[in-house]
Amino acid sequence: MMVLVDTSVWSLALRRKPGDLNAHERRLSTALAELIREGRVQIVGVIRQELLSGIREAEKFEKLRDYLRAFDEPLLEIADYETAAEAHNRCRSRGIAGSAIDFLICAAASRRDWQVFTTDQDFTRYASVIPLKLYQVN
Repeated sequence: MMVLVDTSVWSLALRRKPGDLNAHERRLSTALAELIREGRVQIVGVIRQELLSGIREAEKFEKLRDYLRAFDEPLLEIADYETAAEAHNRCRSRGIAGSAIDFLICAAASRRDWQVFTTDQDFTRYASVIPLKLYQVN
């Protein structure tokens, strides 16, 4: 199964020094490396944009941009945006708020039967309302 990797996991693996990670964060980083080796990692444009935003040095920006270009990115369709809006509405009706970006990530993954790999606990709340598979690291 393919895995859509959220910004939170990429940031752990790419922006933090391995020595600064705690044991759980090291397991997450190792899991990401394994998914990359298996060719199961997916990214969407909004995650790519979040990762590249705020990098002040052009050389670091270009290095990360070039690294991320190696990962497949699905073409988002009208149905992805409609599904994201439906997910937002369903969650909101149950008192669960979220960002447009989060729900677009949920929609892209659920429409393709992918898992989402994230450290953001909001996705656990979304999954209690909408059909969303979360990638688990033990």
